[in-house]
Amino acid sequence: MAESFARILDDLNADLAGLRFAPPVSRVYNPLVYARRAHDLYLRRYGGGRKEVVLLGMNPGPWGMAQTGVPFGEVEHVRDWLGIDCPIDRPEQEHPKRPIEGFACRRSEVSGRRLWGFFRDHYPDPADFFARFLVINYCPLVFMEEGGRNFTPDKLPAAEREPLFAACDRALRRQVVRLAPRLVVGVGAFARDRAGQALSGLELDFGTVLHPSPASPAANRGWAEAATAQLAALGVELP
Repeated sequence: MAESFARILDDLNADLAGLRFAPPVSRVYNPLVYARRAHDLYLRRYGGGRKEVVLLGMNPGPWGMAQTGVPFGEVEHVRDWLGIDCPIDRPEQEHPKRPIEGFACRRSEVSGRRLWGFFRDHYPDPADFFARFLVINYCPLVFMEEGGRNFTPDKLPAAEREPLFAACDRALRRQVVRLAPRLVVGVGAFARDRAGQALSGLELDFGTVLHPSPASPAANRGWAEAATAQLAALGVELP
């Protein structure tokens, strides 16, 4: 019997609870705690069965999964396409410049809007998308500097990065074993590299698609076109 997502994520949260991060990190949010209801609903609704492809992100964005509990979780697409809308609690130490407003958040997560909008265009019914795919994140934590600026986990010093990555590696491996895909696609190079490390020895193929971040000039020139070509090169044809 496949291991439950709930147990995997409970163990991950337990591993993360004892970690501490020094400046420039000022606040750390874990949506798998305060937005757990929405995340569990996402996995119950869409995470069942075996998947052909797992799409792996780095970690939550401040206006995406941090607000909705769903990877790349831009509010409009999570609510209107995925049909998920539920109360979101708040982290214990909230940054005044990064409030958690849940589904009332009016900021749009550009990366999430691009990613989910792209797949919605190909799969008007989300059930058809999730019959083949699941989107998850490598690391569930959101890191912020004192001024509120986002801080990505790849920039952590080794002493902080190594125990974090060890916990995330264990959880990722268990999730992928549960999903049994043929292909894991990193959304960006960081996620692809972590997948290769964490999933070493499993019978899988690996690939990468361009990250849809607005900080990427290549993504701004046409992310959907680039993603279509990169997925096709990996043998993933879209309708």
